[in-house]
Amino acid sequence: MFKEWLSIFQKDTLMDRAYRRSYLMLDITHDMFLNAKTSLRYTDGNQVDTDIYDRDAEVNTYEREVRRDVFNHLVVSGVGKLPSGLVLVSIIIDIERIGDYTKNIVELALHHPGKLHGGKFEPDLQRVEGAVEDSFIRTKESFKAADEKAGQELLKEYEWVSRVCDDCLYRLVKEEDKNIRCGDAVSLALYFRWLKRISSHLRNITTSVVNPFDSIGFKPTQIV
Repeated sequence: MFKEWLSIFQKDTLMDRAYRRSYLMLDITHDMFLNAKTSLRYTDGNQVDTDIYDRDAEVNTYEREVRRDVFNHLVVSGVGKLPSGLVLVSIIIDIERIGDYTKNIVELALHHPGKLHGGKFEPDLQRVEGAVEDSFIRTKESFKAADEKAGQELLKEYEWVSRVCDDCLYRLVKEEDKNIRCGDAVSLALYFRWLKRISSHLRNITTSVVNPFDSIGFKPTQIV
């Protein structure tokens, strides 16, 4: 189904522009995430290499442009192409939310003294971070190519991310690692939660390649 929508995007100037804006939004939020992670986890001086608020504003601007282009496309083309417009609007909402969560991570980094280390949760934390970084790249690739098989594989491979994030959060609540200071425990809990949400929004985007419109954001039956 997504391949049919992609053909609509590519044939219509407004929809093609809107579709390409979604690529840019993914690239920007990926860059935001990498900068946010570096600031929180590997920087002592509470510094960020890029102005995260300017980048977030850029994402918001693209979101509004996509909405306008989709609306204008539908005004001209009629309701017959409504599904293709709705799926694109759904996708950019997820991308915008990713931008918000990366901004939250930066704000946490600016208030956290020094580098955030995960203590006994460090292996799980690095594993989740790696999954999120890989998901950014592969989500865009499967989305851009309308590659249903690649989307299926990505969704299946990282099913565990949400579960591991929740598990680590609840273990933090139970104070399993007595050597973690209160401020670090709070920071880790927030970070795990935001990593989970970023992963979930990336998965929502990937489901647009795999699922019919009414099932975007839900687990495909093929990987149950």
